[in-house]
Amino acid sequence: MHARSGVPQEVMGLLQGKVENDTFVVLDAVPLPVEGTETRVVALEETYEYMVQYLSLSERAGRKHPIIGWYHSHPGYRCWLSRTDCETQQLYQDHQDPCCAIVVDPVTTSATGKVDIGSFRLWPKNYKPPGSEQDDSLSIPLKKMEDFGSQADRFYAMDCSYFKSKEDSALLEVLWNQYWVDTLASSPLLANREHTTDRVEDVGQKLAKLDAEKRHTFDRQKRVSQL
Repeated sequence: MHARSGVPQEVMGLLQGKVENDTFVVLDAVPLPVEGTETRVVALEETYEYMVQYLSLSERAGRKHPIIGWYHSHPGYRCWLSRTDCETQQLYQDHQDPCCAIVVDPVTTSATGKVDIGSFRLWPKNYKPPGSEQDDSLSIPLKKMEDFGSQADRFYAMDCSYFKSKEDSALLEVLWNQYWVDTLASSPLLANREHTTDRVEDVGQKLAKLDAEKRHTFDRQKRVSQL
């Protein structure tokens, strides 16, 4: 809900929970008051003051689960870590490990009806992974490919699964009772037409780029054969 409310800007928050063996168990997500743009979020001095105050009040209220990571949104350009994201995650792993980074794409989630979410950690510094685990690069918009490609070997994805507490179920029931008419009356095609248009244009640009590369390769081979 927080990620959706920020579209088209990115939003950011903290993750509270626990670590069991090699699994991060997220029990709560805390929205942060940050300045968001369509490409990044910027934490201000007020953000850090808010974090300190929240953690203090949370502990006094008996909620002693530590911070185990952070989350932010990528509205319409899928789930991965940019250069800025990697630097933020590096700070967490250097000073507050174990910590994970979760990325949510609320636009793709709304368009497909399936939660588009990814959880990530960075490889150790100076470690070179044997092969890239990122197999969904074709789904990333062309304008983001350069940033993705330059950082793809710095992070790895972790499996995600979900669970609901009694409180979650009660909250979802309240929301459904309040918004069920809007949900049934809305048209996914109309609601997501901008996203659909952007995706079609992006696919066209990628095909044009591949065609140009293919023509360039063919022309070069032809010139070599003539020589």
